[in-house]
Amino acid sequence: MQPCRPERELRPINPDRPRERLEALGPAALSDAELIALLLRTGDRGGNALAVANDLLERQGGLHGLSRAASGELGRSAGIGPAKSASVRSALEIGRRLAGRRLSAGSVIRSPSDVYRHFHPSLRDARQERFVVVLLDARQRVLRSEVVSQGTLTASLVHPREVFRPALRDAAAALVLVHNHPSGDPTPSAEDREVTARLARAGEILGIRVVDHVVVAERGFCSLREEGAL
Repeated sequence: MQPCRPERELRPINPDRPRERLEALGPAALSDAELIALLLRTGDRGGNALAVANDLLERQGGLHGLSRAASGELGRSAGIGPAKSASVRSALEIGRRLAGRRLSAGSVIRSPSDVYRHFHPSLRDARQERFVVVLLDARQRVLRSEVVSQGTLTASLVHPREVFRPALRDAAAALVLVHNHPSGDPTPSAEDREVTARLARAGEILGIRVVDHVVVAERGFCSLREEGAL
């Protein structure tokens, strides 16, 4: 019989090496800073990648703040150049797309919930209001979506000409209006209702039905059709 072999001594996991922790424990065990450090890969003269990641998260107010930051804001943190900023922003966008139910071309919109699940990951963190039109064919299948304006929602900003131009160009039969509330509260404002009624009237003239107007926010959504505004 061969003599028993002693167990190989386990090397302790270095807490300053997120890659070692990832391989040993899996991604769920890593902190937010460790996950960001893996994206950054290298640090700067002031510290390693983990130190740079901790500084970045502290400046932006955690992952939620980081998801709302523009590329120029990321670059203000030490050790974050254009390449690292692009890596972080790309990873966040992948997360948003995975979190949502994508309305790809040919999908059928059956309820406002479908619209919410698609747009919530991308609109909930936007600092400005974005107004989006989802173009539909005669069977309410998605053709595509397009951002038609950005800024505070007003009747002057969301002009029927801008809203219906993509629908006319793509010969859409109907459309769904979508916009976000950066405040986090999806309750429609008086301005929301006024804009909805105005666009619905324009759609009747053009023969393009406004199926719904869905307000998307951090704390949920509201359908103006269900509210009786359409």
